[in-house]
Amino acid sequence: MRVAGTVATEPTTRVRAGHEICIDEGATRSRPTRLTEDQVVYVDSQVIVVAKPAGVSTVPFDDRETDTLEGRVRAWMERKRLVPGKQRPNLGVVHRLDKETSGLIVFTRTWLAKQSLAGQFRRHSVHRRYLAIVHGRVGARAYRSWLVDNRGDGLRGSVRGTPPTHAREAITHVEPLEGLAQATLVACRLETGRTHQIRIHLSESGHPVVGDRVYTRRYSGSLIEAPRLMLHASELGFVHPATEQQVRWDRAMPEDMAAVLDRLRHTPL
Repeated sequence: MRVAGTVATEPTTRVRAGHEICIDEGATRSRPTRLTEDQVVYVDSQVIVVAKPAGVSTVPFDDRETDTLEGRVRAWMERKRLVPGKQRPNLGVVHRLDKETSGLIVFTRTWLAKQSLAGQFRRHSVHRRYLAIVHGRVGARAYRSWLVDNRGDGLRGSVRGTPPTHAREAITHVEPLEGLAQATLVACRLETGRTHQIRIHLSESGHPVVGDRVYTRRYSGSLIEAPRLMLHASELGFVHPATEQQVRWDRAMPEDMAAVLDRLRHTPL
């Protein structure tokens, strides 16, 4: 599909009034993008830590989605001959990042590693720190709520009062790092890892993440333009399943997010 003459492959592509949309029903499906060497942060016999780019799903959403981070990692392992012969690489998924979120994610290579990491995620002992650019001025606080798949408007969100049995507790610690024009750069540390947890907590407090196209329907202020969700998983740490030593990595925010941050720094307060 082309939007205003430009090839568009993402369902979140914005369309403006007057744009011409062309669909080629005979177009061939594009080849999956390769994982670049700088995106492989760490690899050993037990785990692979990868810097996920924004715009790619961690795992397939449905049968039509063929270019995922999981697939790119498997293909990289095959190219590096990390698996014998034509065997399918053993790759375990123990957590995920939203499609539009960038940053660090770990995959496991053995059953024992998957059991170890899955247990650490269950116990909430994995260190996860995110950077986010959010609307408005935000103070330091911890958000704690019970999340359900439908809060009453078709979206995931928090419930008030006594939580139903299917609700899941979510805890997010938010620390302001820098005040910007109509926004704040914040660091978010997760105690739990629920789907869209950071986005929901910040949105429900009146400070949705810049670039969020889902959790902004209740926001009454002016939305700041951004090419995608301004959320980046900057730090990841856990106990290594083989050595039992604490390991940790960090990754600077990517260029698209840094560009939005720089723009807001140079916008009058």
